[in-house]
Amino acid sequence: MGTKIKTPIDYDIVKEVINNSGFEAVGKASIREIKFLINQIENKTGERFVRMEMGIPGFSAPQIAIDAEKKALDEGCASMYPDIDGIPELKNEISRFVKNFIDIDIDPQYCLSTVGSIHGNFATFMVAGRMDEKKDTVLFLDPGFPVHKALVKMLGLKTESFDVYNYRGQKLKARLEEYLAKGNISTILYSNPNNPSWICFTEEELQIIGELATKYDVVVEEDLAYFAMDFRSDLSKPGVAPFQPSVAKYTDNYILMISSSKAFSYAGQRVGMMCISEKLFKSNHENLLKYYSSANFGHSVAYGTVYASTAGVTHSAQKGLAALLKATNDGDYNPWDVARKYGDRAKKAKELFIDNGFHIVYDTDIDKPIADGFYFTIAYPGFEGYQLVEELMYYGISAISLSGTGSERTEGLRACVSFIADDQFPALEERLKAFKANH
Repeated sequence: MGTKIKTPIDYDIVKEVINNSGFEAVGKASIREIKFLINQIENKTGERFVRMEMGIPGFSAPQIAIDAEKKALDEGCASMYPDIDGIPELKNEISRFVKNFIDIDIDPQYCLSTVGSIHGNFATFMVAGRMDEKKDTVLFLDPGFPVHKALVKMLGLKTESFDVYNYRGQKLKARLEEYLAKGNISTILYSNPNNPSWICFTEEELQIIGELATKYDVVVEEDLAYFAMDFRSDLSKPGVAPFQPSVAKYTDNYILMISSSKAFSYAGQRVGMMCISEKLFKSNHENLLKYYSSANFGHSVAYGTVYASTAGVTHSAQKGLAALLKATNDGDYNPWDVARKYGDRAKKAKELFIDNGFHIVYDTDIDKPIADGFYFTIAYPGFEGYQLVEELMYYGISAISLSGTGSERTEGLRACVSFIADDQFPALEERLKAFKANH
């Protein structure tokens, strides 16, 4: 920031925190580092930020799950190891859930519990990346969650990626085949809806991905962290169309990662769901014997990697999620009645940003306006994303740059609506008006 001007948050204090941070450019810092800086500014100024940097839930965990955990603990589950691949009642409810809300049939034995979705990614990246020594690379359909790439690097695997926004619809086929034809891709990963852009793949695009995954014998990891949160359609009725779109309709080489964190507001218990197709689960790969006791894919995931890394998910957390899924499957509870509020917040926030000179970076799903959901992306003329992150700190607004997500739109920011309280919208409007007036 150049010449000192009047800003909603004390200019000198913000400048001091930024200068003392040690970062060459605070806008290039990680999410957690930005969170730390904003905490400092809030503590020093007493001013409350409109916090849009962290992608974490903003609603309380459902009482159904909490009560089930308490009951399980009272009944002594804390003294017993849970089954490595998930307790039976949870596996059964995951199977029912996938049938009810994706409309695919998958036996409970192929449904595993994991310590959050990222643990499922860890296990499957590791096993899929060792099935064939020539296939040592994960292809990311970006933009995406930066931790996934860090995980692949940690495992000693390689990455390829491209910004999928430039290759929507039929354009996706040729672009994807460019990478798969090299013969080095073990796994394709994407999120749907997408973090951070909130784009949603169409059935045509999922069919392209699925058919090419089959053709080139590549595993597709479909990250459904924001399950059924494309609120342009009501996907919340068990067993009733429309369903959550999925690549599982178009290939047998799929793994579904279903999070309990966002749609179910159950992030703190670190329990996720992983569904592996029967064909993939039962497949055998001789190269796995270099690392595991079995050449079988499913055995290597569950009893090789999950066992060795966590030995299962906390027993009571599994009981809580099982109860939550049962209520959802039975139609007695609709978690999206709560999650839909994220869409309402996004709609309000986007309008305020647009009214004050910002624009939406990822603004369409091919020919339709982007949905209102957990995230949206913004930019302001004349700023690169990392510059805008820092500039907005003086106005009491925090977000992160798209540059760390694999996006080619380096001018943009990701804004998360989960922590915007209803009483903060007047402050957001006032601060954005001040930003516009100063620029």
